[in-house]
Amino acid sequence: MKTAWNDLALFAAVARHGQLARAATETGASPATLSRRMTALEKSMGRRLFLHGAQGYAPTAEGRELLAKAERMEAAAAEISQWQAKVSGPTRVRISAGTWTSLLLARDLPKYWTASDNWVPEFLHRNGEMDIARREIDIGLRNKRPDQPWLAGRSVGDVHFAIYGQAGMDPETAPWIGASHDAAATRSASWVRKTHEAQIVTTVNDPKLGMHLAEAGVGCIVFPMMIGETRPRLTRLSDPIPELSHARWLVSHHETRFDPGIRAALDAIAGYLGDTK
Repeated sequence: MKTAWNDLALFAAVARHGQLARAATETGASPATLSRRMTALEKSMGRRLFLHGAQGYAPTAEGRELLAKAERMEAAAAEISQWQAKVSGPTRVRISAGTWTSLLLARDLPKYWTASDNWVPEFLHRNGEMDIARREIDIGLRNKRPDQPWLAGRSVGDVHFAIYGQAGMDPETAPWIGASHDAAATRSASWVRKTHEAQIVTTVNDPKLGMHLAEAGVGCIVFPMMIGETRPRLTRLSDPIPELSHARWLVSHHETRFDPGIRAALDAIAGYLGDTK
């Protein structure tokens, strides 16, 4: 029996995440549908692809082997889609970054891009890294040098964090805004829980919501200085926090980085971020 590509795409998502709920978020299929499709796939192939238990859907050895094959198919499908979408005119460059860098790049777009350029930015945001190898994106902003041989990286400065809030607030005694348990796990959120958990009066699952609560005077919060220093309703209440500082890397596939549109985007973004403190 031939296996439909869509079933393999769903399988790859479940195998990568090991949980139906996370795979459902990626694919748009419900957990019930994914469970039914995975059972049918195992039956049609006559192989056990998952170990079902408290840990979720852990792929078996044969499941891992199939995942490697499915991911190669995903990469090929993405290349075909990209080829099919190409038309004469500017290259659409898909860019992914964390919340704050994405906000910065979108807000300051005129500083590094014009409508006459040979590329057009397309911003994609997801909690967690998007896959450059499978061509989910063309350019990613990461907090470490890439170690995969198929990725190329360019250092574009460091990101520093500090405490912000209303003028006159004392971070040691003032209320704090924290991250909820369903928020993305970040070092800054962990730092707040570690150092000021007893002072947290409310939580958010989106850091932009926390920024607005801080501007409303609800409490102190930790921001990248590249954002905090631009918010007129907030005051920096601390020096940079050394343990939260990290490098910023501009990452692309080692082959597609030579595409004229992607190369122009890399140079423009690198120039802009290199001037951003």
